[in-house]
Amino acid sequence: MIEAMLIDAEEKQLTDEAVKMWLDDLQDLAYDADDILDEFSTQALRTKSNQQATTSKLNNIIPACFTGLTPSAFKFNFSMGSKIDNITRRLEELRLRTDVLRLKDIAGQRWSSTASWQRPPTSSLPTEPAVYGRDEDKVRILEMVLRIDEPSDANFGVIPIVGMGGIGKTTLAREVFNDETLKDFSPKAWVCVSDNFDVLKISKAILESITSSSCDLNELNAVQIQLKETINGKKFLFVFDDVWSQNYDLWETLKSPFMFGAVGSKVIVTTRHRQVASIMRPNGCYELDLLSDDDCRSVFVKHALEGRDNVTNEKLEVIYQKVVEKCKGLPLAARTLGGLLRSKQIEGEWMNILNNKIWDLP
Repeated sequence: MIEAMLIDAEEKQLTDEAVKMWLDDLQDLAYDADDILDEFSTQALRTKSNQQATTSKLNNIIPACFTGLTPSAFKFNFSMGSKIDNITRRLEELRLRTDVLRLKDIAGQRWSSTASWQRPPTSSLPTEPAVYGRDEDKVRILEMVLRIDEPSDANFGVIPIVGMGGIGKTTLAREVFNDETLKDFSPKAWVCVSDNFDVLKISKAILESITSSSCDLNELNAVQIQLKETINGKKFLFVFDDVWSQNYDLWETLKSPFMFGAVGSKVIVTTRHRQVASIMRPNGCYELDLLSDDDCRSVFVKHALEGRDNVTNEKLEVIYQKVVEKCKGLPLAARTLGGLLRSKQIEGEWMNILNNKIWDLP
């Protein structure tokens, strides 16, 4: 299964840095699994050789399944059981990271019986109890949104936020979208685009968000005419989250009604790819940097220990250090690891979790 996933990923020529980290961990897991199989093979040969060398009558009487139950065999079985548990846990963590890194299209058939997978849709409603390390980014994006003197051949400007998966593009866009300083922007709409850049679907989603009513129109022309009339002369703010399409013609078609908005209107786009950003805004984008180690730690602590601020233990510092190393500056990774540890707390006492070294992260 692991080898098949690695082949799939190689054929797709994945280049995202976070995905490469996932692939490195998956390859390490494959090597360790091979080592375990080699140990089993070696032990099987050793056991067979010992049995063949034993000619006592006692061994002819005792069933063969008991002849290997020597102290060394017990030790080997215990050791292998521990290693297999470790492999299983690491495999499960890699499976969970596929949700974070959008890898279900590669691994979905092998991880589970689900026939297809899509990234869960996002909304403009805040999901984080607190956002760490993005204050400066938020200020800069707000300045870009409020700027009205930027060169443009249209009444609206585009602000692409670019960064690797899990870096916090959606969270930052959401923080900006809900900021009080943008209350003069009306109408406002949030659309999660994802893989399928369906112009009709996106146009209807904008229209329905603005009017707070369903749209029964099924022709693109009719939908866009109504959208044009709805935003005509108004300063709008739209967010297109998680855009992947690099089709210039589709973007040109989608934005045609936007031309009728008031000067100063803005469209915020979140994407992993600079090519997408260059199509929507040829003269630049906002590239999001990784979080600092301290901010990653804050994200992890918030999700792992919320309501348990009184927990103090020297081993926590070891956990924090390992988490920071694994997160590589990605807040979504810190949140996911925090959620995993939080879920483990439900299953057992805190100290048992630490003593059993559940967080000896791979």
